[in-house]
Amino acid sequence: MTRRDIQLMQEKIGVTPDGFWGPASIKACQEHLRKMAAQPNQWPAQDEVSLQKFYGSPGDTSQLIQLQVSDLCIKYDGKKVKTITCHKRVARSLGHILEALCECFPHIAAEYAGCYNDRLMRHGTRPSLHARGAAVDFWPQVNGNRTQWPVVAQMPLEVMEFFAVGGWLSAGAFWGRDAMHFQATR
Repeated sequence: MTRRDIQLMQEKIGVTPDGFWGPASIKACQEHLRKMAAQPNQWPAQDEVSLQKFYGSPGDTSQLIQLQVSDLCIKYDGKKVKTITCHKRVARSLGHILEALCECFPHIAAEYAGCYNDRLMRHGTRPSLHARGAAVDFWPQVNGNRTQWPVVAQMPLEVMEFFAVGGWLSAGAFWGRDAMHFQATR
């Protein structure tokens, strides 16, 4: 991302546009995205007790559904995706987000990288939100787990805003890396 790109994002989130993505920009971006979510936010906090109460156990396939996306532009590895396995509580929200993504950023929707995956967090010991079908990844080639956002990773702020309107967290905005990852937590 160029210095000018960062300045434009800074203008949008309400900080002085200096082209440097530092603590003030990070805080303003997070607040910008939080304000976009409906209040109260319907998703649980990220602690294990809240997640268990809301989503159930990781890997519990009885809580999962097949979200029909065959009429959308979602692709995985160049092939059209017909369904996405996700938690039944996130399906409606995810469907609306995917419609907006296909309309405005079809090149990113064509880089779907998964939702349900019964696994631990990368390099961690706790279950991933993917293990509950409550997280989704897009465009991993340039928005990887250890890739700094927005200086290196290229996930557009507007994509993060689509997810934010649904109350979802963007890893890029809230952890400064892993910009491909979005999860239905607050």
